[in-house]
Amino acid sequence: MRTFFRAYTGFVVAACVTASVSFAHAERAPATSFQMAVAEFAPAGSGIADFYRETGFAPIWTGTSKEHQTRRAHLMRALTSVHLHGLPEDKYGAQGLMAKMENARSLREIGAIEISLTRAFVRYANDMYSGALRPSEIDDGLVRKVQRRSTKDHLRGVIAGGASYLDGLPPQTAQYRALMKQKLALQTLVDQGGWGAGVPIDKLEFGDIGPNVIKLRNRLITMGYMKPSASPKFDKELLAAVKAFQTAHGLASDGVAGQGTITELNRSASDRLKSVYVALERERWLPRERGQRHILVNQADFSAKIVDDGLATFETRAVIGKNVHDRRSPEFSDKMEHMVINPSWYVPRSIITKEYLPQLQSNPNAVNHIHITDRSGRQVDRGAVDFSQYTARNFPFAMRQPPSKSNALGLVKFMFPNQYNIYLHDTPQKSLFARETRAFSHGCIRLAQPFEFAYALLAKQEEDPKAFFQRVLSTGKETTVPLKQHVPVHLIYRTAYIGPKGDVQYRRDVYGRDQKIWEALQKAGVALPDVQG
Repeated sequence: MRTFFRAYTGFVVAACVTASVSFAHAERAPATSFQMAVAEFAPAGSGIADFYRETGFAPIWTGTSKEHQTRRAHLMRALTSVHLHGLPEDKYGAQGLMAKMENARSLREIGAIEISLTRAFVRYANDMYSGALRPSEIDDGLVRKVQRRSTKDHLRGVIAGGASYLDGLPPQTAQYRALMKQKLALQTLVDQGGWGAGVPIDKLEFGDIGPNVIKLRNRLITMGYMKPSASPKFDKELLAAVKAFQTAHGLASDGVAGQGTITELNRSASDRLKSVYVALERERWLPRERGQRHILVNQADFSAKIVDDGLATFETRAVIGKNVHDRRSPEFSDKMEHMVINPSWYVPRSIITKEYLPQLQSNPNAVNHIHITDRSGRQVDRGAVDFSQYTARNFPFAMRQPPSKSNALGLVKFMFPNQYNIYLHDTPQKSLFARETRAFSHGCIRLAQPFEFAYALLAKQEEDPKAFFQRVLSTGKETTVPLKQHVPVHLIYRTAYIGPKGDVQYRRDVYGRDQKIWEALQKAGVALPDVQG
């Protein structure tokens, strides 16, 4: 860096002294050479070229003022620290940039370096602010619209803010910072050999004795779930450790180390590190403003929360879309606008044609709890319709299930109108919430405690939210209740996250999305420490 500055400054001085022209002309000549080089190397048709034209090709990084020096130093520090964020180290070319700056000997080379630094900064700023990947290119369930800043906005920001702008590019959330901390801890663990030997797949429970119990105990000790002990017996201490592990991994906390628990227990530190890398990228995709009050649905955790000022004030179990192509719940953010008490279920066209039409063709009285309606919403006499003449393409009717306790949506639904026809709702199928893995719906999110969820939402606008809700419910009539303040909803999918007490939580990749994201990160240049070594 110092060599670069000496070369840069020395070249300008020499040009001014030796040129056989006036002082004013000599002072302008080097600047013109620099400007020409910047104009030449700036990518055509890009925001970079436009920005330099608008600013008269003034340097952002390669000037000799203290401001330029500081800005450039902060950029190089940021580019050499991308590994802390789980971004591809080679993508931004920090080492190559430093070598170029050390060897620069002409204004043309300095102009080229100026543009190289800007291009590296723009790549870095885009990746840090919005993520290195485009979600929609990875999986069709990743329909999230990621917030992005323009190249010009990034350049204006770093000129005005310098280090503070660079520091503000990553998500400024406690979750992101905690994930970075967990990433460093896992990297250290991987370097040290991970958690050691795994546990043979077996069913181990309270009271058992033997070598496999010792292996289970050793694994849980190494992972930090219990204090060191050499007992060969599955005792109360081991039982508590197994339950703690199960809770931290979204498993049924029964204290029995069966196949599912041991499979998760045997996952390597490298596998968990991959999940954290993916979680960091996913955190960069989320909106910067989540909402002082917002709803967070973690599909991988099968849960829905109401979050107020960063703390979960209500949480309930959830059922998500079945793990088949056209039923998986998508990931996106929106705003909840209203709830419907005693809702009708307007059957989606895909369900009508794929599931109900074949049944009606076999038996016109099939699914008779659902009304068949014409284009005007009037109920159709089933006996007057020959269903065999219709196909999925030309079936002219709609279907509606009126309000009732057996309605597919239960007794309340929560609406954030969107193109994917996804919402949160009650369900008569309560038994599904007792399952460990809860992927059964057609894509919408079912709630285990929908009434309590409604009370929590209405508490902001009703003096007695429970009494209000029950009064409307008792009418049996379909009633829309607007939310006076719309509530942001974030449908996410997080297999690694940090709990409210700082405890790391891992979940199964039920849709296989995180595996796809990890593979995409690898293609982008991300590598685990043991792979790099």
